Amino acid sequence: EDCIQNVMAAILAGGHVLLEDVPGVGKTEMALAFSRAMNLKQNRIQFTPDVLPADITGFSMYQKATGQFVYQPGAVMCNFLLADEINRTSPKTQAALLEVMEEGNVTVDGITRSVPDPFIVIATQNPVGSYGTQRLPESQMDRFMICTSMGYPDRKAEVQLLKDRHRKDPIEQVQTVIHEQDLLNIRADVEKVFIHDAVYDYIVRLAAATRNHPLIELGISPRGTLALCKMSKALAFLNEREYVLPQEVKQALPVVALHRLRLNAKARVSNQSSEDILEEIISSVVAPSPGKKTSKSL
Repeated sequence: EDCIQNVMAAILAGGHVLLEDVPGVGKTEMALAFSRAMNLKQNRIQFTPDVLPADITGFSMYQKATGQFVYQPGAVMCNFLLADEINRTSPKTQAALLEVMEEGNVTVDGITRSVPDPFIVIATQNPVGSYGTQRLPESQMDRFMICTSMGYPDRKAEVQLLKDRHRKDPIEQVQTVIHEQDLLNIRADVEKVFIHDAVYDYIVRLAAATRNHPLIELGISPRGTLALCKMSKALAFLNEREYVLPQEVKQALPVVALHRLRLNAKARVSNQSSEDILEEIISSVVAPSPGKKTSKSL
């Protein structure tokens, strides 16, 4: 449930999602369920070593009848792009997504074209070190608003999974609940969620703590700070509030920050994980007290 809520919040916040987990836990199924529930035009591309950048962005093809080059759309010309096993393709192909994920445009042969709005990328990747994987560069990772994992189900959930699949594929039962314009309207409402100056300051202090921590070599970028702010707004919206509390910031920080952090050699030697360090940062950075602020703000 936490994973589903975080993915939903990222979509409402206008961000992209990276699902990192071992094969077979349902990453692709969840992404397909979201696309069906939102009734968006979707494309799916299975990333393999032979996928080319033109497969992503499109290319121009010469037409003899007209004597002109005509643009052939790539996989990104949709509302919902499922990039399956993104870290199994070459770095050059991975880089083809940089512009479109940040700016919503693709440039082919010097001509810039906009992708449909809304545009959402949900990418899946296998853990780093798995056979046939290529590590995503920091610039690519930073384009994803959140990175989360589903993990293995507990015994009760896995038994229910077996029973559900015995009858028919539950993905076929997913019904459309919102359409394209509905999503755009909800995003506009999320942007209006109020953040008090004390909470803004709290967000910035958390980001600064990641940059100054003695075990972290690379902390949260300003893009990451913006992502934390947007995710906090979306979580507050899902909690049916028009303002952000520090608890939403704490909830959003792990999924926003973990894939952006790079630990130094001292952390690796001492067997410190990014999760442990983030927990330490959350406990050490003092959150603003709701009781000392106005009811409108906190």
